[in-house]
Amino acid sequence: MKIAVIPGDGIGPEVVEQTIVVLNAVGRKFNHRFYFEEVLMGGTAIDAVGVPLPDETLEICRNSDAVLLGAVGGPKWDNMPGDLRPEAGLLGIRKALGLFANIRPAKLFPQLKSASTLKEEVFAEDGLDILVVRELTGDLYFGDKGREELPQGGQRAWDVAVYTTHEVERVARVAFDIARGRRRKVASIDKANVLESSRLWREVVSRVGKDYPDIELSHMYVDNAAMQLVRNPAQFDVILTTNMFGDILSDEAAMLTGSLGMLPSASLGQGRPGLYEPVHGSAPDIAGQDKANPIATIMSAAMMLRYSFGMDDEALAVEESVGRVLQQGYRTPDIAGTGMVVVGTREMGRLIAENI
Repeated sequence: MKIAVIPGDGIGPEVVEQTIVVLNAVGRKFNHRFYFEEVLMGGTAIDAVGVPLPDETLEICRNSDAVLLGAVGGPKWDNMPGDLRPEAGLLGIRKALGLFANIRPAKLFPQLKSASTLKEEVFAEDGLDILVVRELTGDLYFGDKGREELPQGGQRAWDVAVYTTHEVERVARVAFDIARGRRRKVASIDKANVLESSRLWREVVSRVGKDYPDIELSHMYVDNAAMQLVRNPAQFDVILTTNMFGDILSDEAAMLTGSLGMLPSASLGQGRPGLYEPVHGSAPDIAGQDKANPIATIMSAAMMLRYSFGMDDEALAVEESVGRVLQQGYRTPDIAGTGMVVVGTREMGRLIAENI
């Protein structure tokens, strides 16, 4: 398997390095060979060639089986024009690779219940395991937008939420297919009591759901979903929702786990290489200090094994290894508690690889 590797900025190179250590351990255990080709994107690409997403990077990514990304951005490039900021590279690669479904798990290991801001009794005995499927290419972010001066003074601004049947159907099928490998429940989140685009969303999701009679489908308004995520998060398995609502709800679900350093993500398209990256940012304040938590990136690699390569046993080996290391009491500084053994980025990667 050929993997394009984008270390990126800040702590990106450190967490990616340990993820490669873990993937190589998977290769040795299961007799696979992973080939890694490092490419530039983000601030490091701006410094090297003047643009956040070089053509060479895009070409290599297109010809790879998957893309592994560390993190991009940092204060060094904050004053750059919008189209030349490091984040523009991320938006550009998602568009160029046709990635329309963002997959964000919110998994709380039982060993880390005390790290969550919620009371431990809110969670199931085995922690929490929610997966948010967010549509990536439609909604307010990509609809018509503008601003104009008003004759009476002041301005009027608008953003139009647009969805097509095709856009809703393809992301819905991703959610239902994933649910078949989990607890077979999909909660579709919309605002169909107010928004016409949400009414189309609900109609299409309901129709697609008929092709999956083995999946329990429910519908929920977004305001209620936001409340239920805090009140009773264990009721959710797969959450399917729009670009705007998914942006908000996935962040809310993420914080139930206590640390962004634990959270992976995947962006998928149809028949194209998936993009796998941690949810956290580049954390330049701790870059180069061996303090970053590599688990989110390592868990992103587990998603790569499962969704791009169809290697369920290998993905499970990574996830179980992370659980064992946590059970043994090892923690990076962001998730450390009383009586825990605090380790650095490199040691955490080594321990997870060793457990595999």
